[in-house]
Amino acid sequence: MIEFLFILGLALVVYTYLGYGIVVWVMIAIKGRRKPYYSEDYLPEVTLAVPAYNELSCLPDKIQNSLAQEYPKDKIRFLFVTEGSNDGSEQWIEAHYKGVVEVLGGSERRGKVAAMNNAMQYVHTPIVIFTDANTHLNRLAVRNIVRHFSDPKVGAVAGEKRIQTADSESAAGAGEGLYWKYESQLKRWDAELHTIVGAAGELFALRTELYEPVETDTILDDFIISLRIAGQGYRVAYEPDAYALEAPSYSILDEQKRKIRIAAGGFQSIVRLKHLLNPFRYGVLTFEYVSHRVFRWAVAPLCLPLIFLTNAWLAWKSYPPMDAISYAWTVMFLLQCLFYGAAWVGYQLEQRQLRWKLLFVPFYFTFMNVCALAGLVRYLRGKQSGAWEKVRRAEGVTLKKS
Repeated sequence: MIEFLFILGLALVVYTYLGYGIVVWVMIAIKGRRKPYYSEDYLPEVTLAVPAYNELSCLPDKIQNSLAQEYPKDKIRFLFVTEGSNDGSEQWIEAHYKGVVEVLGGSERRGKVAAMNNAMQYVHTPIVIFTDANTHLNRLAVRNIVRHFSDPKVGAVAGEKRIQTADSESAAGAGEGLYWKYESQLKRWDAELHTIVGAAGELFALRTELYEPVETDTILDDFIISLRIAGQGYRVAYEPDAYALEAPSYSILDEQKRKIRIAAGGFQSIVRLKHLLNPFRYGVLTFEYVSHRVFRWAVAPLCLPLIFLTNAWLAWKSYPPMDAISYAWTVMFLLQCLFYGAAWVGYQLEQRQLRWKLLFVPFYFTFMNVCALAGLVRYLRGKQSGAWEKVRRAEGVTLKKS
């Protein structure tokens, strides 16, 4: 039984981080790549919506970057949502860009999701594009995203998130950059097979008519919105030539808080999207969703301690090693100790502002999974689950569930 648990845990982790990509690549090779259908002449009216709570330091660059988009000026609208900001964002935009940029302000802070739900009431274009205030878009981002909507089967489009790193960046920042390069490749394959499973909030677009108000305590609103659209039978396309460039987290502590929050949101999403776990109804979408997201958030992080503990038991029971199998248990356990030791050293060096690229992978891999376990604890403590009903009643907002 212990051997079985070790092998099962190891197989699930390998499948999650390597096997799934290989399986999808093989399926694409057999089935053939899904070629994107779009028209370069498709230029509908669009709204570029930017949630900007207390982002005054970012607004000058963000607005200039938005206005520089190579898209017909009479067909693009800019909407900055500064609701609840107390840093003068609303007043600054009105003073410098009145008549050019629309601002949806107000002194009451109800949270990003509530602000988005409110902002969508003021969006009257067929396409809306969301992007964060602290990111920069390439000049053709809007045009490259919008062209996918000429295909009526496309309900949403995700751009690519890129992390701007340099040799001097922290291990967390460098690791984050490597992670997003790998994640971007998986998204390409997902899109070529069927649909991507989850858009990054830094840059994604959808048909306005498909937007459903989101529960106001939702953590991963971008993920929930895009998966609900996919659940309606639409594809979520991927456009790597539309990208949002973002700086990495300033410190390991900032990155830790962000990862734990995302992990808690992952478990919250699994509960709220549980209907997508039915392969008889959703087919390939369920396969992609479970393999790419559910396993990454809820399975692999739990399997890693299982692998370590069962391997430790097997190595101890086989000591001193007398045959090939007992040697294998010992070697595998020592390799695990070496890997996690390298991650611990990477963490200690990061605390001292020292970086060693060789340790980026073990450090960031371990870091992500530890944060995932912490996110599970945070979710189980009830800080997210169930609270939206109280918020809804307090605000008098009627929300539509899928």
